[in-house]
Amino acid sequence: MQSQTVSQDKIEQIRKRVEEQREDIITFLRELCAIPSYDSQIRAVGERAEAEMRKLGFDDVWFDRMGNVIGKIGDGPVKLLYDSHIDTVGIGDPDEWEWDPFEGKIENGVFFARGACDEKGSTPGMIYGLALAKELGLLEGVTGYYFGNMEEWCDGIAPHALVEAEGLRPDFVVIGEPTKMQVYRGHKGRVEMQVVAKGKSAHAASNFLGDNAIYKILPIIDAISKLEPELGDDPFLGHGRITVTDMRVKTPSINAVPDEALIYIDRRVTFGEDPQAELERIRRLIGDRDDIEASILFYDEPSYTGFVFPVDKIFPAWALPEDHAFVQAGVAAGQLLWGEPLPTGKWDFSTNGIYWMGKAGIPSIGFGPGDEIHAHTVIDQVKLDDVVKATEWYALLPALLK
Repeated sequence: MQSQTVSQDKIEQIRKRVEEQREDIITFLRELCAIPSYDSQIRAVGERAEAEMRKLGFDDVWFDRMGNVIGKIGDGPVKLLYDSHIDTVGIGDPDEWEWDPFEGKIENGVFFARGACDEKGSTPGMIYGLALAKELGLLEGVTGYYFGNMEEWCDGIAPHALVEAEGLRPDFVVIGEPTKMQVYRGHKGRVEMQVVAKGKSAHAASNFLGDNAIYKILPIIDAISKLEPELGDDPFLGHGRITVTDMRVKTPSINAVPDEALIYIDRRVTFGEDPQAELERIRRLIGDRDDIEASILFYDEPSYTGFVFPVDKIFPAWALPEDHAFVQAGVAAGQLLWGEPLPTGKWDFSTNGIYWMGKAGIPSIGFGPGDEIHAHTVIDQVKLDDVVKATEWYALLPALLK
């Protein structure tokens, strides 16, 4: 990849066209957020994105078998894909919201709504940016793809299926998760595990006849809570993390000794940490016994279309070197547009990058409006100026890949 020179006149054309489309971009974002799309039910919001791509002159738009929406524009040999997940988490307790989470509100230039930050905020810029790149001749030699997918249910499963089941493998990927308008180049991975303790049920009045599964699993929980200091560390990605995130109990009634207790574990892995070795770490805590078992979770839930793509819930850590040409193309886009190179960084949470770069080795960077600290909260938000400004970056980047 060799960075290309883009004239100042072309930069001014980008700025002018984006400003002309400002209200359309903002309206599009608000309409995306107004469509509920939690539990990976993305058909309706995908159709809204489809309509905008068709309006803007994309060459083709379709839904894949899983139910993700894909737009194609341009016909060059280099495949550049913009990835934004258009599903969201739910709203939780409605009483916790001070405004309608889907209609949202605008206050001091900030748009508050479910999905505004995570991650519908990058979708308008990606779609308008690719259309603008074609309009201004910035897409020569490049085929651009917009990939609006479901990610909240299982990181990386949508791109994994796109490559392996649909046969569409890009050369470069931009992930639109919130990056505070910086160029992100990696994040920790994770492995999801469960521990199941088996006991014996009995009436609570005769509890001595039973074998309480909760009591069996409590020492395991306590031991896990003390593990973190011994976990791995990396100068860029940081320290490994481990958290017991959920607990479920099987019992005939609340007046009975439970015969099964299950916990879920979220293990954030940094470089040098192996998922199977982390499973063995938990098994060592359990010891040599047949009434408690640890395993890595397996995902085979069907999407809303009924499509099944089974995967182990192993999500690798990944990072591109700061001097990688694709990272530097993203940094240079900021320099050309706004007069200074963009900072680089990393996410604390996980993204579809665990597949794109972590499993498939496809060079990937992140760029998007918003700050991940607002994700999944009742103050989910994004600055509208950044939503519009990001469009300029998405429009320019293809010209820097050749």
